[in-house]
Amino acid sequence: MTKTILVTGATGTVGSLLVEKLAAAGARARALVRSPKKAEGVHRLGLETTIGDFDEPETLKPALEGAERVFLLSAPDPRQAELQSNLIRAAKEAGVRHIVKLSAIGVGGELDSISLGRLHRETEEEIERSGIEYTHLRPNGFMQNTFMFAGTIKAQGVFYAPFGDARVSYVDARDVAAVALSALTEDGHAGKAYEITGPEALSYRDIAGEFSSVLDREVKHIEVPTDAARGAMTGMGMQPWLADALVELFEFYSEGGAERVTDTVRAVTGREPITFAQFARDHAEAFN
Repeated sequence: MTKTILVTGATGTVGSLLVEKLAAAGARARALVRSPKKAEGVHRLGLETTIGDFDEPETLKPALEGAERVFLLSAPDPRQAELQSNLIRAAKEAGVRHIVKLSAIGVGGELDSISLGRLHRETEEEIERSGIEYTHLRPNGFMQNTFMFAGTIKAQGVFYAPFGDARVSYVDARDVAAVALSALTEDGHAGKAYEITGPEALSYRDIAGEFSSVLDREVKHIEVPTDAARGAMTGMGMQPWLADALVELFEFYSEGGAERVTDTVRAVTGREPITFAQFARDHAEAFN
């Protein structure tokens, strides 16, 4: 085990799973959270918390005190590269030895042509220049993103999304957290960029079929125009810049940019990646 591991983004989809795994492994970990309210769940795991904000660099120094490794993740933001840069600089000053950054599949290659990819790559490059050892985690889209369809699947047996024929090797966030755990608590991962996928590439129509089988009732995918999808996202309160960025990402998917399947989960963790069918079974209550 390492000295203290600082986990940022500790209450998000991957971060919350990672702190659970760190607690179960008996790791000495600290979670950076933005408010005492957000710290409650981490406290219940028996881990240390510290209050801080990437936009307030003075709060990062105490968060990093004694930390040897850092899991770097922050909420989507058009200033993401600037905000994460504050953490990188503070980590270097604090003597952090290793940063594990959550990035995205295709970064460092074809995804750099769109805004979300450029933001991630800018940060990856800064870490590489910093002299701190690094591991870049580049997962595909999360299976957990389908929770946004739970309401209409429950009520109507349908979900609405564009680019229904696009095939994506969706990954369960639990597998991403498992790879992150290995990178943070084991040696041998420095200088690596891991593309993390599920075991198969699926279209939304395939996913509808998986839900139908698991829920024992018909679930259909209904294709919607891109503009309608963008309008639905902003109508739910999503910031326009992020809705535009996600439409860009969906177009990347539609061009086959996220079809490839890797063996990263098996190679790093020693077990097979979770299938979408297993994800659906594990979370059936959310969709029924």
